[in-house]
This record gives sequence, C-alpha cells and structure tokens, in this order.
Amino acid sequence: MSTNTLTTNHFGVVTIVGVGLIGASIGLALKKAGVVKEVIGVGRGNANLERAKAIGAIDVISDLANACTRSQMIILCAPVAQMRDLFSTMEPYLKPHTLITDAGSTKSNMVLAAKEVLGKKVCQFIPAHPIAGGAQHGADAAKPDLFQGKQTIICPIQENAIADVELVESLWQAVGSKTRRISAIQHDAIFAAVSHLPHVLSYALMASVLNAEDADEKLSHAGAGFRDFTRIAASSPEMWRDICLANRSALLKELDQYLVVLNRMRALIAESDGETLEKIFTKSSQARNRWDIS
Repeated sequence: MSTNTLTTNHFGVVTIVGVGLIGASIGLALKKAGVVKEVIGVGRGNANLERAKAIGAIDVISDLANACTRSQMIILCAPVAQMRDLFSTMEPYLKPHTLITDAGSTKSNMVLAAKEVLGKKVCQFIPAHPIAGGAQHGADAAKPDLFQGKQTIICPIQENAIADVELVESLWQAVGSKTRRISAIQHDAIFAAVSHLPHVLSYALMASVLNAEDADEKLSHAGAGFRDFTRIAASSPEMWRDICLANRSALLKELDQYLVVLNRMRALIAESDGETLEKIFTKSSQARNRWDIS
C-alpha cells in the first residue's frame, strides 16, 4: 500500500494530464491556493499546452513518462477512453509514493482499467469526479474558481490507504470543492441519470432541429428556452462520445426509462388529455423548484 508523507497543505510537484477547461482550471486553482511547488502539463495539443502555460495554469510542459518520475501527484483530465493507455504509459515510471487521481465522468471502467494495467500499483489510484465544467473547452475557458463550492465525488477502492484517500480529498478541497465519497458503481448509476442522459438529450434536440428542412428558419426563431436546453450540446463531442460508451449499461437503462415517460406524454398530447398532462407538469415543476432552492 502507498504510504504518502506529504502534508495536507502542500502537494509538491503536480502533473496535470489534459489541460483543457478542467485541467487548466485545476492548475490555476492550485497555484492560486499556493499549495503546489510546480505544475507540469501533459497533453496531445502543443498549442493548447502553450496557452495553458501562458495563462499560468502550468509551469512546464513535459511528456508523461518524465512527468511521472518527478511528480508527487498526477491528475488525469483526459477523455475517459484514453485512460487505459495513460495507465500503461505511467506504470513503469510510477514512483511508490506518487498518487493518481482523475476528473473523469465515469468511474467503474476507470477502476477496471487501473486494476488490469497498474496491478499492485492500483493502490496509488484514487478515482474522483469534480461536478463542475461548462460548455466551452480548452485552456482559454479555464477559471481559477471553477470548483469553488462545487462537489467532487471521491470513489475509493478497496486497495487505497485511508491516508492517501484523505490526501486526495484535501487536494480537491484546496481548489474549492466540497468532497463526498460514494462507490464507483453508485456514481455511474447516479450520473447516468443526472448528467449523461441530459447531455444525450441536448445533443439529440439539436440533431432533430438540424435534420429538418427548415432548420435555419427554426434556429433563427429559437429563444431562451431552446438556448438553455441545448447549452450543453456545445460541450466536447469527443468527451461525451467516450462517456456514453464507457457508461453504456447505466445510460441505456436511463434512456429506456426516459422513453417510457416521453411516450406516455406523447400519448396524452395525442389524446388531448390536458388534465393528466398538467398533473405531470405540476409534479415536475414543484420538484424542480424545491431542488433549485435546496
């Protein structure tokens, strides 16, 4: 098991793999909090890496192998489909006291990949998911306060040392997050419903309108409601493709349940059953209002 000797308010050299919106915001927040010695940036696009360095999100640019040998903490912010390859690259260079966490939106697949690739070193991986973001992506969209007051889910695995989990929690708290621990399976079931499904629906609505012969005319008349509903369809297509496939089983279950409700509403509209339709709308509206002020 890893026995980390870092203090809770200083994380030494931190490597961020993938310095887009989330990764670059983590770098900005850690440096603003004064809890890191140096931030190393690793990524595929040199232009974005240089931009992250220019805005102060990272201090240096490196390849992953070299960064592993120098880091006390590694934060994986790449698309979830890349994680297995990243673990494979890291494994030979991973020092015994280096901890790994991530910002991925799915967890069960990440844990499985880590166990298969890292072997005994899997104890050094503490999965996490910050519930923060935005429709824009890339280092230019980064904000040092992106995680302020937001929730970060920590999904410890059996192999993790308690002290290591607490250290990773303190890192996420240092960027402003409120942390909560749940299992990877529970995480994936919850976020299939409240995050992954809404993104699929937003993309689907945009696709539906774009497929119409009068798509340009419809979009020219769209108002705030359409804009609000489709805002998240501006998110990274690559990232959301990977999330949908990585959490396929849970997402399909939520889609099937949603289609039952949607078909029920279609039937009520076809039958001109305004009374029942209003009851459904009222129940949903009241629940939404209660949640919004909680």
